[in-house]
Amino acid sequence: MRAWAGKRYWIVGASAGLGREVARQISQMGAEVILSARSEDELNTLAAELPGKSVVAPMDIASDESVAAAAGSVGHIDGMVFLAGVYWSFGSTNWEAENAVRMIDVNLTGALRVLGHIVPQMVERDAGHIVFTGSLSGFRGLPKAVGYGASKAGLMSLAETMYADLRKTGVQVQLINPGFVKTRLTDKNDYAMPFIMEPEQAARVYVEHMGTDRFAKNYPMLFSSAIRFTQFLPDWLYYRLFG
Repeated sequence: MRAWAGKRYWIVGASAGLGREVARQISQMGAEVILSARSEDELNTLAAELPGKSVVAPMDIASDESVAAAAGSVGHIDGMVFLAGVYWSFGSTNWEAENAVRMIDVNLTGALRVLGHIVPQMVERDAGHIVFTGSLSGFRGLPKAVGYGASKAGLMSLAETMYADLRKTGVQVQLINPGFVKTRLTDKNDYAMPFIMEPEQAARVYVEHMGTDRFAKNYPMLFSSAIRFTQFLPDWLYYRLFG
């Protein structure tokens, strides 16, 4: 199990939903948390509720300048958890160009902006912990997931590549792929969301995996197993079922 006491973790996307609960649970376990998101007011409210030490570092993940300023103010960290994300549901027949680009820029490019400031330092000292938040929607193309599915698939590939590069070093890389979590993002959906989890419940699974030395975690188990099984279906059957 991981020793959390005295460690500094940068939680990117901490203001609401799963990110907020992950920050809360890590704080309860003794880590100091650096809280980043766009809303300084929401971060200050969270910081006041946490049992442990915290630092508020507002940041717009879509801005190179904002990320650089936040990274410079954060200082030494032992780990970074990337939970930032935006989401709109639409398909190719009702294309939303601005929202599609925004999802890639925040959910995928945003991670690269942060990583550029922390990975070289972790590699140099041969120590660190990087956690990516993927999604079960990233395993195979789904209808009405233009932008979001692509951003998560790209983020998952990035995590896998970094794990391949760093798995024999002191820098640990993990990828955690939740299913549906009840947040203000999923509140936009007007369709059934099987096995949807409350943020606190989802965060418990998330943080528990962070305490292990394993790379990837997909959950909830039954739903994630079904999603992973679809990767083995031939295209004609998969798109007949899910298209």
